[in-house]
Amino acid sequence: MLTGKQRARLKQEAHDFKPIINIGKNSITDDLVKAIDEALEARELIKVKILQNNLDDQEEIIDTLIERLNAEFISHLGSIFTIYRKSEENKYGL
Repeated sequence: MLTGKQRARLKQEAHDFKPIINIGKNSITDDLVKAIDEALEARELIKVKILQNNLDDQEEIIDTLIERLNAEFISHLGSIFTIYRKSEENKYGL
């Protein structure tokens, strides 16, 4: 579990990031979860965008992904959310 300071630091770090995963009308699939899992392992901190053609509740999508990926929620603004999961490389030193 991250502290407020750690979360703020990661949010600041991710400010200029572009979303690397888009969630479309198919919502959460096994392939999507695998792609996000690989991205988290490679980068630790990523942004994900929920496209307009997705009719599912954004909060429900985020909660489901956080739980399935064992990741930490960092922020959610509009249709873009940021998540973090420590990898073996420990890039951010948390």
